[in-house]
Formats: sequence, C-alpha cells, structure tokens
Amino acid sequence: QVQLVESGGGSVQPGGSLRLSCAASGRRVFSIKDMGWYRLAPGKERELVASITDGGSTNYADFVEGRFTISRDNPQNNLRQEMNRLRPEETAIYCCYARTRFVTIVESKGVNQEYWGQGTRVTVSS
Repeated sequence: QVQLVESGGGSVQPGGSLRLSCAASGRRVFSIKDMGWYRLAPGKERELVASITDGGSTNYADFVEGRFTISRDNPQNNLRQEMNRLRPEETAIYCCYARTRFVTIVESKGVNQEYWGQGTRVTVSS
C-alpha cells in the first residue's frame, strides 16, 4: 500500500555531511501522517533519529544535538534528512518509515499502519 525507497547513504569522514532521501509511493501514500528515520547500528537496538508530522512538526533524538534537519514535501511525501558533523558511532543502516491513518469504510474505524524502507547504509570513518 505504501512503498518507501531510501537513497543518499554512503561513506563519509568524521565531521562530514550526508543527505538522505526517501521516496514514498503506493495506494495509501496520501494517508501518510508521520514520517521519519530510524537507524540500526552494530550492537545497538534500532533507535529513532528524527520524525516529522504531516503538519511539519519535527522531533529529534537527543544525540542529534542540532546537527540534523528533517523535512518533507507534501503531498508528495518525499522525506529528506540533512546530516552534518557526523560521528563514527553513527555508522548504521538508516531506515525510512511512514505511518498512515485512515478510516475503513465497512467498519468505520481508524486504522494505523506502519511502513518501512529497506534502508541505506551510512559509514562514518577516517
């Protein structure tokens, strides 16, 4: 119903920058409410990096410390994240997610669904 395709990952030196993108498509793309980025690093659990609502409100993890900026296009639902001053410990797979909410016709109830991209690898090393 929603497909997410990430791009923009790669290798960068410590202190460098990368721009991640996530393109959303599918039948439920216009039902997307929240979008964001999670990351999975070796030896760590998956953690939220940043999120943004359909109204443009943003939320960042504490470790971001002002270094990242998340944004999106509406109604296209293309997600972007500018990451600056990257650190080696931030080497990880960065995954795009989207949450949709819609009301079913038959049951007339709200339904939340989550969708995930395959991820894009970010490597920060000297």
